[in-house]
Amino acid sequence: MARLTRLCPLGIPQHVVQRGNNGQPCFASDEDMAVYAHWLGEAATRYGVDIHAWVFMTNHIHLLVTPRKDFAVSKMMQFVGRHYVKYFNHTYQRTGTLWEGRFKSCLVQEDEYLFYCYRYIELNPVRANMVSHPSMYVWSSYRSNGMGVKSQLRTPHPHYIALGKTDEERASRYRSLFDAHLDGGIVKEISKTTQQGLVLGNDVFQDAVEHLVGRRVKAVKPGPKIKIDK
Repeated sequence: MARLTRLCPLGIPQHVVQRGNNGQPCFASDEDMAVYAHWLGEAATRYGVDIHAWVFMTNHIHLLVTPRKDFAVSKMMQFVGRHYVKYFNHTYQRTGTLWEGRFKSCLVQEDEYLFYCYRYIELNPVRANMVSHPSMYVWSSYRSNGMGVKSQLRTPHPHYIALGKTDEERASRYRSLFDAHLDGGIVKEISKTTQQGLVLGNDVFQDAVEHLVGRRVKAVKPGPKIKIDK
């Protein structure tokens, strides 16, 4: 069965996840993560992708991005994959694949879900019990979004810019988003939607995307249980 073409409408944010093959590590050192960040930045510039948030974990990565050109996200990930895998295999004297098949992704409705995705991504190390607060983890975008640390990798989303009139005000209001607990239901919804390549949004947004791309983009609701007489 042929694989479906990825959903990649221009200007709509996407949550992207890529995991190491069989759950194996894809980063073994800070240097590895720095190399990945370098190639990611190169690819984003080359193919026209705005990167709003990221986290590099030991065996997977999360990104929140917006494509500005056709097929930009796929081209970016392919470019990073080629260059980083070549570096990783050479460095650790290994051969073969590093990533677990194609990356996973979902479209994200800006008004309702964008900042949920920001938090979901940057709280990954906290959920993994690696740190107690996202500011303690170097390889995420929290320090840029929440603390004003400059990063060439980041392009602030317009919704982030709208948080305030100055960089300091935006960072302060962004930090305040993390004062509230990220509901477990939201975490599961983001994870499931991304895994299935669907759309993270309300019914109106999902219907609009379905009309735009011409195919189903939301999960099929289970039908009523059929009672069988014994």
